[in-house]
Amino acid sequence: MGAPGAAALLLLGGLLCGAGGQRVQVQEEVVALAGEDAVLPCVLGAAGPDLKVSQVTWVRAGRGGRQNVAVLHPRLAPSFPGAGAGGRLRFQGRSLQDATLLLGPLRLDDQGVYTCEFATYPDGNQGASTRLLVLAKPENRAERREVAAGSVPTPVATCTAAGGHPAANISWESPVPGTAEASAEAAADGAVTVTSRFSIVPTRAADGQRLACVVSHPSLPQPESLPVTLSVLYPPVASISGYDHNWYLQRREAALHCDAVGNPAPTTFAWSTSSGLLPPSAEARGSRLLVHTVDLLANTTFICRASNALGSAAARQPVLVLAQPRTDGAGATGGIIGGIVAGIVATAVVATGVVICRQQRKNRTARGDDSLDEPPPYKPPPPHEKLQEPPWAPERQLLPLQPLGPEPPDEAGGTLASGQALPRYHELPTAEEPDGDGDEDRDEDKDRDGDGSYMEQLNPLYEELGSDGDAAAPAQGFVMSPAVYV
Repeated sequence: MGAPGAAALLLLGGLLCGAGGQRVQVQEEVVALAGEDAVLPCVLGAAGPDLKVSQVTWVRAGRGGRQNVAVLHPRLAPSFPGAGAGGRLRFQGRSLQDATLLLGPLRLDDQGVYTCEFATYPDGNQGASTRLLVLAKPENRAERREVAAGSVPTPVATCTAAGGHPAANISWESPVPGTAEASAEAAADGAVTVTSRFSIVPTRAADGQRLACVVSHPSLPQPESLPVTLSVLYPPVASISGYDHNWYLQRREAALHCDAVGNPAPTTFAWSTSSGLLPPSAEARGSRLLVHTVDLLANTTFICRASNALGSAAARQPVLVLAQPRTDGAGATGGIIGGIVAGIVATAVVATGVVICRQQRKNRTARGDDSLDEPPPYKPPPPHEKLQEPPWAPERQLLPLQPLGPEPPDEAGGTLASGQALPRYHELPTAEEPDGDGDEDRDEDKDRDGDGSYMEQLNPLYEELGSDGDAAAPAQGFVMSPAVYV
């Protein structure tokens, strides 16, 4: 047979090799599933023109020795003398150089070593062997075992891989520490059933935990994971919720709830008090206790008892009845709400101010009036800072102060610190009054009458203020102009 034919056989039947350096090409191992067909390649290669093939025989090695299972003769019909095949054997072709054998549907007892032999002349018999491996896919299942809580390790889950060939491998993935123990049982046809038991110390915390049984087998493309949820039986554990420490007289529809867990789940709930019976205003509704109107009889300890098939458990809740409702929580809640509202209002005010300022700036920019953004041209001196003469100021001539005559007292009764009466505003001297020599008599008369004044005379108020500081005024550089008096 040429090279192209040999390459085709390699693709269809796998790697072929010769046994003992002979020219017979077979596949060393063939793996197939039970119930399917197996292909056993057998090709005689590099046959010369003088080589004559008289017969091809397939032989199976067994416990009782060699057994012929298929015979191919060039002039006679194929023969299958092996009783075990039962008509499940056939040749793929009728060529004496290609004696590929088909076997199926496979059974587990078909597994073994098969040898293909060519009877040739003048070289004699030439042959090679193939090992047939028949796989049986196991049926896998995992289940939990309900156990009661305790302190001794107990099997809580079982995983089974039944009817596998060869035997399957079982492992466990668990968040709960435990140990696994496996056992195997073989059937008459060679199938093996493997059972693995996972054991832990059953506790209430282990109830409901999820673990997985992992089965590995050559017939599976990848390991198969089977989840298991543990079930550990334990009596109830109870507690009471719903009491808010604000039960006051005449409160309506106050309620307590009995929270109980267990496996199996608690189904029976009984309510009572430390004194025995429930108050008349209380009504038990399964796991819920409703007090329609709180009165002094509710000032007691309420007891809830929950029960399941394994036992019961009780929970207690003392209740203190107040004369008036508590406002601590309300005040704190109101403060929080008020703070949130105040923050929102402040944010809105700031945002509004920013929008108004930006709008005004845009308006001034549109009018070209940018001077409003500049600082004022004049800045007054600090209130307590004394005015100082600049070093470059010209020397001033101080005018002598003129004494004033007696002034009549003010009608309102006001006087100076020296005992003199305060002058009226309209009686102060003005710059328009004449100061000539011809009016001296008239001025003297007015002075005697108390309603006259002179141009250069100071108002008694300013005379009083300046009387104590005349000597210090020049040193301080303080100058008062008569024009200021008006």
